[in-house]
Amino acid sequence: MSEEKKYKRTLITTALPYANGGVHIGHLAGVYVPADIYARYLRSRGQEVLMIGGSDEHGVPITIKALREGVTPQDIVDRYHNIIKKSFEEFGISMDIYSRTTSKIHHQTASDFFKTLYDKGEFVQKTTQQYYDPEAKQFLADRYIMGKCPHCGNERAYGDQCEKCGTSLSALDLIEPHSTISGAKPELRQTTHWYLPLDRHEAWLRKWILDEHKEWRPNVYGQCKSWLDLGLQPRAVSRDLDWGIPVPVEGAEGKVLYVWFDAPIGYISNTRELRPDDWQKWWKDPESRLIHFIGKDNIVFHCIVFPAMLKAHGKYNLPDNVPANEFLNLEGEKISTSRNWAVWLHEYLEEFPGKQDVLRYVLTANAPETKDNDFTWADFQARNNNELVAILGNFINRVIVLTSKYFEGKVPAVSSLTDIDNNAMEEMRSLRRETEKLLDNFRFRDAQREAMNMARVGNKYLADTEPWKVAKTDMARVGTILNISLQITANLAIAFAPFLPFSAKKIFRMLGINEMPWDKLGSFDLLPDGHAIGKAELLFEKIEDSVVEAQIAKLNAIRQKNEAEQWQPQPVGETIDFAAFEKLDIRVGLVTECSRVPKADKLLCFKIDDGMGGRTIVSGIAKHYEPEALVGRRVCFIANLAPRKLKGIESQGMILSAEDADGRLSLVSPDAEVRPGSKVM
Repeated sequence: MSEEKKYKRTLITTALPYANGGVHIGHLAGVYVPADIYARYLRSRGQEVLMIGGSDEHGVPITIKALREGVTPQDIVDRYHNIIKKSFEEFGISMDIYSRTTSKIHHQTASDFFKTLYDKGEFVQKTTQQYYDPEAKQFLADRYIMGKCPHCGNERAYGDQCEKCGTSLSALDLIEPHSTISGAKPELRQTTHWYLPLDRHEAWLRKWILDEHKEWRPNVYGQCKSWLDLGLQPRAVSRDLDWGIPVPVEGAEGKVLYVWFDAPIGYISNTRELRPDDWQKWWKDPESRLIHFIGKDNIVFHCIVFPAMLKAHGKYNLPDNVPANEFLNLEGEKISTSRNWAVWLHEYLEEFPGKQDVLRYVLTANAPETKDNDFTWADFQARNNNELVAILGNFINRVIVLTSKYFEGKVPAVSSLTDIDNNAMEEMRSLRRETEKLLDNFRFRDAQREAMNMARVGNKYLADTEPWKVAKTDMARVGTILNISLQITANLAIAFAPFLPFSAKKIFRMLGINEMPWDKLGSFDLLPDGHAIGKAELLFEKIEDSVVEAQIAKLNAIRQKNEAEQWQPQPVGETIDFAAFEKLDIRVGLVTECSRVPKADKLLCFKIDDGMGGRTIVSGIAKHYEPEALVGRRVCFIANLAPRKLKGIESQGMILSAEDADGRLSLVSPDAEVRPGSKVM
């Protein structure tokens, strides 16, 4: 929270997930867990907070999915809105409302917003050329156009991107484009749309962001600066489509509001739906603060485009902070919904019942706050077993069990305090201050680490005081130790409540007390003498290797399926006659030596027993094989290729290899131990 200005209330918005599929761990780590941590933290401090969410239900991907399944777009969004909403609820994402952009109130709000800007002359009108399907009789969005990628030759590249080589494209870049709706060759036709002239807003945006918000995360600030330095351009706010909010002006038949324009207005309409009588104080009162939680792909929309819309309207607050996260990868690969390369929340809930907090903890520990990070099942297991079980769960279980054993489950009195007791209490207070500072500055990963350090303080305190040994001679001292340990346990429940809400509730229940607010953190009078606590419950359980191996096997099966579906053979080369083929002399050779070529990352130098005195061949497969693993292997090579020098080495032939779907090269070898020099027929 800004030190210069204190606010009466905070409005937290969470990026609207697209309702054409479920939500996965990337969504949770990038937006919803950090937003929930922050909302819970502010509420615990007694502040007035609203956390707003909802499904983004318009746009081309939804119409594409509906077309493929033979259903209506409304069928698609109804299905996935309910799946997404349930997943968030079960993960404890404490939104005050989770609504949708197909609601009546949203259509009204977005239409009114557009009309206000239109009437004020905030848009410019442009006529451009766009691809049109003459058979389907409609203009085509980029995702409805497919053709050959001009960069890699992929025959199934979309009009906005080639998913094989990852290159961003324009539909006009495609070779031999066709409509994915009818298969027809598209035509270029003129169409007219309204644009938000961002260039008019560039001067104040530059001052507002670059001068007045240097406290924003470096990844957010840097991306904004990059956009501003390149110069802002007008951006279309309408498009030719039959699914969305109709443009509310005369002559705009067949045109809808572009989803990027309509979606952020969903924050406003959802607030109106939740608080119809006082929604404006959350959006327009100067004593209200607006915070957007988003992923990095939405930074430009929430830091530049949406503020320009709000400013053009003239009555809305601008965001105070946009703590956007980078991307979370999965096992070293980018999460992809189209390739099913993800850990889906609804599947996790089925396969790991009752372990919502484990995933919340791991995702926060690996939060991609300023750079991309990676989720692995091995790390998931290690953090659960070595931190949640061995540190937090172990401490709390020991304290409850020891209190039951020595004091019949009642909080013992403190007899006298020693330096070791006072040091432990001061460490807890110090950690509270550090955790609070980190949370105020949206550093949730570090804040959770400090909360876990409180549990480490508790474990060290027990190890240093050894109440099980002291019990043989001084029960009064044991009472002091366990009283302080129980107070630490109550402090842990408060500290972890924003991060692990389900586990915090269990801890409070074990202690037999109601949930406590944040300002009690660091106190050591939370449990009165003689207070009866409950029985120990298992907070976390060890995750076995077999569980993790099953998840990795599941991902490997998905990877293999994707490779099989996405692989396309290279186009057949120029036709040659049999006489030309007969000129190739392909032989079998035995690798006798193999080494890397200096200063050449891709090259290996082979010594080949070719049955004719031996030869040297240089091959570009160093990234696919270790040289020592190839010695003694039989390979096929072209024996009559004219020699040529590679990095100063004369290569006397070419070793044959095959390229797989993922670009991996595999050597071509005979399946029997034929003699070196044998001819391949």
